[in-house]
Amino acid sequence: MSDVQVYTPFRGGLPRLGPYARELWARRQFALELARTEIRTENTGTGLGQLWLVLNPLLLAFVYYVLTSILSGKPGGGARLAHIMAGLFVFYFFSSAVVGGAMSILSSSRLILNTAFPKMLLPISVVLVSFMRFLPSLGIYAVVHVVTGQPVRWQMLWGIVPLVLVLVFATGLAMLLATVNLYFRDTKSFLPYTMRVWLYLSPVLWLPEQVRGSLAFLRWANPLFPLLGSWSEAVVEGRAPQAWMLGAGAAWAVVALLVGAWALLSREREFAVRL
Repeated sequence: MSDVQVYTPFRGGLPRLGPYARELWARRQFALELARTEIRTENTGTGLGQLWLVLNPLLLAFVYYVLTSILSGKPGGGARLAHIMAGLFVFYFFSSAVVGGAMSILSSSRLILNTAFPKMLLPISVVLVSFMRFLPSLGIYAVVHVVTGQPVRWQMLWGIVPLVLVLVFATGLAMLLATVNLYFRDTKSFLPYTMRVWLYLSPVLWLPEQVRGSLAFLRWANPLFPLLGSWSEAVVEGRAPQAWMLGAGAAWAVVALLVGAWALLSREREFAVRL
């Protein structure tokens, strides 16, 4: 008969990280089941649900492609369509993870008040849901990549690195905003507009090499610039990303994860009271 594990709240400050990490890992099935439940609730397990998850960003990609072609005054070509589509799929994964993660604590008030468990599992489960929704879009992009005549090389595997970094970055922001939203309830109202502006400031509708002059600050001020830029270089262009992009993206991802984890852990003891 296995030992019974009891999760006990801590009095203040940060919990003991070792036991907390072990408890978090022991409850990993709990996070997966939360994610599966959310998927089933939204009917994304059905054929039509999965189709809409892909059609929504796919149609937006075509709209943005037409608009950028009109504004530039010249046809964009297959490379531009592939770039927009690849970037938009990843950005929608990131956006849904962050916006959904910001609501993860508030929307789970009954679970928090009635069950003792590491609350970090809540934003993590939301990120998992967003990642599951993102996966079908990779198949659609693969078809578009081949149809538009983009190169198919082994260097495309480099895309795994920025994708993992986006996952880590989104997890950190989800934990941070889930905590902030508990104290400032209007945070969720500003997030959709923030994400829309963030999309326009990121290399999705334009290429990283187009940034020059007064806009050069975006290379360092926008965390998604190196992440989405390196993703496009690997997946769309079929070449190894620039080292500085991977380095900058990794730095942003690690900092976001540490800050988000610290914010959530340091305030976790107050969640039940704030709800």
